[in-house]
Amino acid sequence: MFDRRQKINLACALVCAGMLGFAIFYAEGYLGLQPCPLCMFQRVCIAVLGIVFLFAGLHRVRYRGAIAYAVFIFVAATAATWVAARHVWIQHQPPGTVPACGAPLDSLLQMFPLLEVVRKVMTGGGECANVDWTLLGISMPGWVLISAVCLGLVGVVNNAVYPVRVRR
Repeated sequence: MFDRRQKINLACALVCAGMLGFAIFYAEGYLGLQPCPLCMFQRVCIAVLGIVFLFAGLHRVRYRGAIAYAVFIFVAATAATWVAARHVWIQHQPPGTVPACGAPLDSLLQMFPLLEVVRKVMTGGGECANVDWTLLGISMPGWVLISAVCLGLVGVVNNAVYPVRVRR
């Protein structure tokens, strides 16, 4: 029913769903951690990456289609990596060098155009510098960074380097 490429893509989509489930239900719901604006952007990037993996897993394509999915996965994973890396960088700045906490994301979206909101969020604020949770000494944005890089590599290799050639 599903070929190897599709199964790996579906497994990666499940990993993305698991990451979102952990963030929403465990970290936010159970632990009570409130996501900062950069955390919200990371969630959006991981959700987009998961959707691309889901489509790639459900769609049986030939070689060129697999290459197209590899490009989409690369773009989504790069966006997630960039946002997570920026967040990790902000968390590692010395105290006092990060700007004070800004307005909540929903308020920013009401006051400014979308591109201005993205620019303001990517500069980071005091709420983005806080490290509220770690596992093995790595913060949640650090784990998102590691996961996005790994998912991007798996997705590109699976779809572009070793795609299954469908016989005609």
